[in-house]
Amino acid sequence: MEKKEYLRSLSSVNDLIQAVYRSRKLGGGVPRELVTEASRVVLEGVREAIMAAKDEMTLDKISTDTDELVTLVEKEVEDRMQCSLRRVVNATGIVVHTNLGRSLLSRAALDAVAMAGADYNNLEYQLEDGTRGSRQVHLQKLLCDLTGAEAALVVNNNAAAVLLALTTHASGREVIVSRGQLIEIGGSFRLPDVMSQSGARLVEVGTTNKTYLGDYRQAITSETAMIMRAHPSNYRIMGFTSEASIKELAGLAREYELVLLDDLGSGVYIDLTEHGLPYEPTIMRSLEEGADLVCFSGDKLLGGPQGGVILGRSDLVEAMARHPLARAVRVGKLTIAAMEATLHHYLDPERAAEEIPTLAMLTADPEVLRKRARGLAKKLASEGDLEAEVVEDVSRAGGGALPMESLPTWAVAVTSPAYKANELEERLRAAEPPVICRIKEDRIILDMRTVRDDEVGIIAAAFKSMMSGED
Repeated sequence: MEKKEYLRSLSSVNDLIQAVYRSRKLGGGVPRELVTEASRVVLEGVREAIMAAKDEMTLDKISTDTDELVTLVEKEVEDRMQCSLRRVVNATGIVVHTNLGRSLLSRAALDAVAMAGADYNNLEYQLEDGTRGSRQVHLQKLLCDLTGAEAALVVNNNAAAVLLALTTHASGREVIVSRGQLIEIGGSFRLPDVMSQSGARLVEVGTTNKTYLGDYRQAITSETAMIMRAHPSNYRIMGFTSEASIKELAGLAREYELVLLDDLGSGVYIDLTEHGLPYEPTIMRSLEEGADLVCFSGDKLLGGPQGGVILGRSDLVEAMARHPLARAVRVGKLTIAAMEATLHHYLDPERAAEEIPTLAMLTADPEVLRKRARGLAKKLASEGDLEAEVVEDVSRAGGGALPMESLPTWAVAVTSPAYKANELEERLRAAEPPVICRIKEDRIILDMRTVRDDEVGIIAAAFKSMMSGED
């Protein structure tokens, strides 16, 4: 059969649309415009395949059967109606996984978001006198009470917090930073670029591994407005190192009437050493040691929604709140609701470690993880061609937090004679919901630190569907 005959045998758009509706597989509520567009896309794809065919054997593989075209249209419609942002099961063991949405919200935070999204609320309305208010009041007092800060401001992420601080207090002037702290975070987002955007001029001091207080002092001029400390949240410089403390920098800043900005990055509220983790500078310690402004992320070790929290001297924070850029980077009602609920957990720090998912995962009892791994391995072992072994492994905090720390964990290592490890990984990503895992030594690794009890069955079902050929 020639190409022209193949093309003539194709259904028209209208005929294909009618065949789709006769199949009744799409169900009600699907817009006709979507079915029409999907039909056109499928027919155009088949036509292009026919025209691109180089021989009769290739042509014979191209189906113009209406029933098969209907199936393609139905899949096209389903793909278009599916939300792009989807739930996945995180079996990587990386707790604050930036690519998978970072921190999970607590039940209280989720309830608060549901309320703020479903009902009208007093976002910028003062119930006491019926006048317009500020959206920042919902978080300001709580943040100040928890940390001892004079004032607080919340923006949409920590990069915005740094940008706002630099723009407000150092635009057109110099900011001194140690060379060892010229950080780059995800997406090639570099501190020097943020500083350039703010209008501030970067002054590098010291060397990569050693920067002394004297280096800062020597760099101060009449053009200096700020000293900045950027916490190396996603790396560590090891070996022969030296850096000035916040207390030392605070004394120097006061001597020359400069602003000291401490970018803490991950934002740790509780002392992690009490839970067997390495020490990370806490928010309160930075303030106590004299930082004028402290900023950090809301969705890393704090365990809340994406946001940038700014704490510090009232005159400095209030100036930032009045700056025109503050409106461009302000947070919405859903973020405020989730942040407020998350912060409420810290009124009882012991319970916070249990109720905030990020902290609960980081501090999980290894025996609980081992029990979960055994449960999953038992389920997978019943699936014919699968070998599932409970193994010891290490998890990571992720999200630019605790970069050198390996968290002992328990995982399930899976192999199959039917599939290579990369094939298993690819098929798990295609499951519903997708299961995201690691590959190590030609085995699939399913780390139980980031898998909830209710997700064990979901992972088992994904493997069952895969092994039965249903996927």
